Amino acid sequence: MNKILLMPDSFKGTISSLEACEIMQKCINRHFPDCRVISVPIADGGEGTAESFVYALGGEMQAVSCKGPFFEDITAHYALLPDGTAVIELAAAAGITLAKTLDPLAATTYGVGQLILDALDKGAKKLILAIGGSATNDFGCGIAAALGVRFTDKSGSEFIPTGGTLADVAHVDISAADSRLRDARLVCMCDVTNVPYGANGAAHVFAPQKGADERTVELLDAGVKHLCDTVKADLGIDVSGLQGGGAAGATGAGMYALFGFKLQAGIDVLLDTVHFEELAADADMVFTGEGRLDSQTLGGKVVSGIGNRAKVIGVPVVAVVGGAKAGAEAIYDHGVTAIFTTNRLAEPFDPDPEKCKRNLEFSVDNIIRLLNGRK
Repeated sequence: MNKILLMPDSFKGTISSLEACEIMQKCINRHFPDCRVISVPIADGGEGTAESFVYALGGEMQAVSCKGPFFEDITAHYALLPDGTAVIELAAAAGITLAKTLDPLAATTYGVGQLILDALDKGAKKLILAIGGSATNDFGCGIAAALGVRFTDKSGSEFIPTGGTLADVAHVDISAADSRLRDARLVCMCDVTNVPYGANGAAHVFAPQKGADERTVELLDAGVKHLCDTVKADLGIDVSGLQGGGAAGATGAGMYALFGFKLQAGIDVLLDTVHFEELAADADMVFTGEGRLDSQTLGGKVVSGIGNRAKVIGVPVVAVVGGAKAGAEAIYDHGVTAIFTTNRLAEPFDPDPEKCKRNLEFSVDNIIRLLNGRK
């Protein structure tokens, strides 16, 4: 083994993707001390995404004074990579983990727009916006307002819409939006296919997790529909059926309609940014993994995303997972060579992180022993 590429997702609640990389590398170096090991911990749109990019590609985390989800003063961070790409997590300034109380009617993405402004001020030419983990349902209007988009009510007064006031928007004017966005590459990491409104829309599917009762869900849904109609009337852009438009409280739709962000699966954004094909071309093997291999894994998630890309260039992929549900063998059609599970005994799931780490090390060590024995 001359080169191995490590690209695990986190094992939710037990092992971070970075810890998984460290455990895997220790096992590989134990048996193949001269092997070149490249670690790319995966975070495909939620918390930790920016730091994952910095770990893999270099660069620095930038601290910015900005507004939080309820216009409170906070300090948030984003990643600025060596090639001028900025990786900005919506959750850093508008995340559900920042909210002391949940209220999607009042929550805003305004602070995320301030992070984007700081990145533009520092010369960023590409913006990757990771939109997982939001506390908001504001169509991304807070982001847009921070970047110069004007929202006015029937009286012509300008305001910053939140989820509860989207229905008050009479007109949307993008003429004063920051001109630097026109020359930048704009990408949203988006792993849902929900449309902006309706039964499969942002409010009905996600707002209950953000504190919305049935009445609030209906208000939020009506507000998003109204804004979609307003955007269509003022800008001539119809996002009512946009797949992924319902992500992050319809932020996906807002970023697409107001700025032209491309909505793309998070794993594909990461693989493109780290130049996966170049990185893996001379690798003997790719190790990936996650907590549980199931039907969601096949739908463009980390393991299948890596497997599909590795299959094209002929590099074998080993998935080391906490558990694999019935039907997991379908992943073999997505470029995964073999699946190994880490649970050693038939016993109830135990979310003890230290035990899970020991199990992961035991499994990977035995895989590497097998490979070493075939020399």
